[in-house]
Amino acid sequence: MEPALVLAQETIADACGTDPGIMCELVYDVTGSESVAQVADWLQAPIAALLILAVAWFVNRIARRLIGRTVDGVLARREAEQESEAAEAEAKAKAEVRPNLQQRAFARALALRESSERRTQRTRTLGNVMGSLATIVIYTIAVLMALAEFDVNLGPLIASAGIVGIALGFGAQSLVKDFLSGIFMLVEDQYGVGDVIDVGDAAGVVEAVNLRTTQLRDVHGTLWHVPNGEIRRVANKSQEWARTVLDVEVAYDTDIAKAMEVIKRVADEVWEEAPENATILEEPEIWGVEAFGASSIAIRLAMKVEPAEQWATGRLVRGRLKEAFDAEGIEIPFPQRTVWMHQVEDEPEPPPAPADRKPEDHAHEEYLPEKPAEEEAGD
Repeated sequence: MEPALVLAQETIADACGTDPGIMCELVYDVTGSESVAQVADWLQAPIAALLILAVAWFVNRIARRLIGRTVDGVLARREAEQESEAAEAEAKAKAEVRPNLQQRAFARALALRESSERRTQRTRTLGNVMGSLATIVIYTIAVLMALAEFDVNLGPLIASAGIVGIALGFGAQSLVKDFLSGIFMLVEDQYGVGDVIDVGDAAGVVEAVNLRTTQLRDVHGTLWHVPNGEIRRVANKSQEWARTVLDVEVAYDTDIAKAMEVIKRVADEVWEEAPENATILEEPEIWGVEAFGASSIAIRLAMKVEPAEQWATGRLVRGRLKEAFDAEGIEIPFPQRTVWMHQVEDEPEPPPAPADRKPEDHAHEEYLPEKPAEEEAGD
């Protein structure tokens, strides 16, 4: 090795140590000053940490922007679909000649627009949650890399974090499951506040939707807190429209054609009237004879109604059907039983035993009926 090269290496080692950093070596080569090189070597770790944090900030901005654009794209598609549905509902409302149904149709179009705003807010909230998660992940990695620049031993730290993560994974797996299920539920927009749903163990009106739980109020007024991770299926009974299906039972000797005519007339009257909480959207349909029962024939009636109004519509139509059947003389069957009574003539009772005789004295005697008085006189 040349003496000049050996001297240069010894000089750099004096200034920057035996394992010189890139910045210290570069500054020493440029300035030739040991003190300036030592200051640069001391500032190398903070400057590298700042650069790492700056890169993390830049990556975080890009990630949040990508998430925002994705959310905006989803919102644009959904808004276009919902605007089309609202416009179609308004067109149907304008074409409706009955004032009460026209008013309800306009209210339905307005509800569609309000639900669009609700979905927009929900999607933006989900986008903010995803952006926050991305920020946490990016800055966590950046902080670990910055600590490594200060020669911090990350092995014990990562091992401790791994142990804590495993413990949380076992202990809070249900919480993580609820959280992830809540995210997918928000993405798919399965239900919202005010919807009537059935989740298996509970059914009722949705009062609150969170990332972890869903709150339901059932018909008895009980408030159910259902974890999102426990919901395996959801039946939404109040989305867009509903259907009331009634199996009207009549007696076997009823004229089926007449019964269908009466049922159709009653349903059409309710359809034309369009009550406030029992609005039928389309002409009611008689689907025909549904079943033969033990004492009745079931005729099925189907009515397409406003969301969450199928129960009120069913109660109203049942009440009017009872009045119409009574007026037309159509019998609503009920369980009946015919009992045949068979009367048996009374047998003559044996005479009582004499008081001076014991029961065992005449236990084996044959009973003979008494003779008539005329026979006794003849004898």
